[in-house]
Amino acid sequence: MRTLIVVPTYNEITNIEVLLKRLFDLGITGLEVLVVDDNSPDGTAALVKKLQQQYSGLHLIERSGKLGLGTAYVRGFQFAISKGYDFIFEMDADLSHNPADVKRLLAEIETCDLAIGSRYLTGVNVINWPLSRLVLSIFANWYTRTITGLPVKDCTSGFKCFRRRVLESIDLENIRSDGYSFQIELHFKVWKKGFRIKELPIIFTDRERGSSKMSRKVMFEAAVMVWWLKFQDLIRKK
Repeated sequence: MRTLIVVPTYNEITNIEVLLKRLFDLGITGLEVLVVDDNSPDGTAALVKKLQQQYSGLHLIERSGKLGLGTAYVRGFQFAISKGYDFIFEMDADLSHNPADVKRLLAEIETCDLAIGSRYLTGVNVINWPLSRLVLSIFANWYTRTITGLPVKDCTSGFKCFRRRVLESIDLENIRSDGYSFQIELHFKVWKKGFRIKELPIIFTDRERGSSKMSRKVMFEAAVMVWWLKFQDLIRKK
């Protein structure tokens, strides 16, 4: 079974080498990593190219500029589908997701179609976030569940594993959202198609190096997206 971990990057030169070492040191048979870099000014892509000499399962897609998290994942998913990987991961580059949890998600995907690493399944498992960011995240997930009915505790999780058939069933070209809203839209589409979704608890640790990509634009887009999803769902039912 072949597994691909898709890692979008923008100015992650301080984290990417550590992340890749930890992933490949897991010793998982068939594990490969795809870095999708948005022309990072700090030289992230150049470092990844250098590391390709060390890791044969490391791939790189360079894009022309900062095009967004959502489109980076879509590009990565398209690569994974075209190459026939069995399991496809989303994972952050900033070490907020523990590489050791990749094995746990792979074990979970044996009995479902989408395995989500959840920060909120067993309470609040977040380390080093400022209170304002934590409250915003908790509210965003409550808001999403209330409006859409999505039965997921961590609707905005960016750490997950799909079976290939799940991504093949989704019209990736028509996903235009980014950041929080990309995760919400993807989870909603998977749920509405009747795929089996499971969450397992993870501990999320805020980045130690580099800067967050969160912005007011991302938050506003997520707030609007849930109503759009609800509206589209109501139209389909008529």
